[in-house]
Amino acid sequence: MNPLIAPDAAGRHAHTALSVNLNKVALLRNTRHLGIPSVTKAAGIVLQAGANGITVHPRPDERHIRGTDVHELAELLRRDWPHIEYNIEGNPFHNLMDFVRAVRPHQATFVPDAEGQFTSDHGWQLPADIERLAPVIAETKALGVRVSLFMDPIPEAMRLAREVGADRVELYTETYASAWGTPRQAEVLAAFTATAEAALAVGLGLNAGHDLNRDNLADFLRAVPGVQEVSIGHALIADALELGYTATIRDYQRCIQQAYSR
Repeated sequence: MNPLIAPDAAGRHAHTALSVNLNKVALLRNTRHLGIPSVTKAAGIVLQAGANGITVHPRPDERHIRGTDVHELAELLRRDWPHIEYNIEGNPFHNLMDFVRAVRPHQATFVPDAEGQFTSDHGWQLPADIERLAPVIAETKALGVRVSLFMDPIPEAMRLAREVGADRVELYTETYASAWGTPRQAEVLAAFTATAEAALAVGLGLNAGHDLNRDNLADFLRAVPGVQEVSIGHALIADALELGYTATIRDYQRCIQQAYSR
């Protein structure tokens, strides 16, 4: 468990860790050959501002995060931020496992993306994916790396995720983000609450991510018990273009604290 997160007596967490996904920094850098903006410099700034972790999703086509970024970030964190969690996400049947074996991040988040997929848009299908997931989960855990499975909010799938060996699940929150502020918000959010309760009941840790932002984050954390980590990239980097990295990180941390204020 991330030492920055302490569970309270009710099973919730007094603080949810903010992991910053740096893919969009790399995407902007890749439009030119000047090396700016720097992914590693961005990591240092957001960590100095109070982020609790760094996430990258290196896709096979390297359209944003490149293999060199994965290794340079690993070195930066080992050297200057040894207490900070490094989360590498991707499809374990494409290029992810090479990075897991070489870098041994704190956490590997398995995402069932197709090659060239525009963005992640669904979770693993259990029990259909269990047979092929089991060996890569076992290998990853043998390397000392925590495994999180990217999952849709389906309560009955949580037991299967635990049985296949996952340590955590990351709930795919796009449906919540789309429903936020509409008459469907309560109904959609209830599915996430039920899924979180099912995950906690079988001993799974709980992460969340995709389209969470400064508007909808606190409502999600208030309603969904036990969220240990949120991974936020697109909205956070978009906010940083207007507010700057430091002010943006502080505002996201304010949203998280607001969710737990009594």
